[in-house]
Amino acid sequence: MTPAPDQTLLLSLLGAGFATAFLHAALPTHWLPFVLVGRAQRWTLQRVMAAVVAAGLTHVAVTAMVGGLIVVAGLALDQWIAGLLPHLSAVLLFAFGGFYLVRSVVRRPQLAGGPSLEMSGPAVSHAAAFWALVATMAISPGEVLLPFYLNQAQGGVAVLAALTVVFAAGTVLGMALFTGLARAGWSVLRLERWARYEGAVLGLALIAVGLLVVLYQP
Repeated sequence: MTPAPDQTLLLSLLGAGFATAFLHAALPTHWLPFVLVGRAQRWTLQRVMAAVVAAGLTHVAVTAMVGGLIVVAGLALDQWIAGLLPHLSAVLLFAFGGFYLVRSVVRRPQLAGGPSLEMSGPAVSHAAAFWALVATMAISPGEVLLPFYLNQAQGGVAVLAALTVVFAAGTVLGMALFTGLARAGWSVLRLERWARYEGAVLGLALIAVGLLVVLYQP
């Protein structure tokens, strides 16, 4: 029988997961395309937010599917090497954290960092624009969220489902917030000036979670 997870550690990881998903949603590729396409299509705020929610949930669903595959592979491997999963997840957290820290130092975020979605000429059909936004998010699972699934692989389906719900809430809330702020007239340059520190904050947060995983090992 799967042992019950420590409640304090579980709540800490869920909180860290929510914060990581929210910070990851601050990347311009998670909200800027919705602002540009919405303006080109002359969408109402309700239609833009519908696209944000659909794309965000699809993004998390694909991430959960990839995370599930990692969990299955990890559990099979753990039958041969006891205690590998927590240490492997910590290594991945450190690796992703270090990656984002280094990237934040050597490369400044650019407004055109994601797929080019600027509309030239007549606007495409609303359905085509809507599903193009959803597809853009679907083909890029949130790689920074995957170590959380691996860390809780032995926690059972309920824990993995809770992680997925938390990721969905953080991702959709973050995407909706930044899309709404930009659409409401906030200067994109101001958001970009804040977003240049997003990589450093996200990297430090992932490293902190990795340390938490290591410290709480029995």
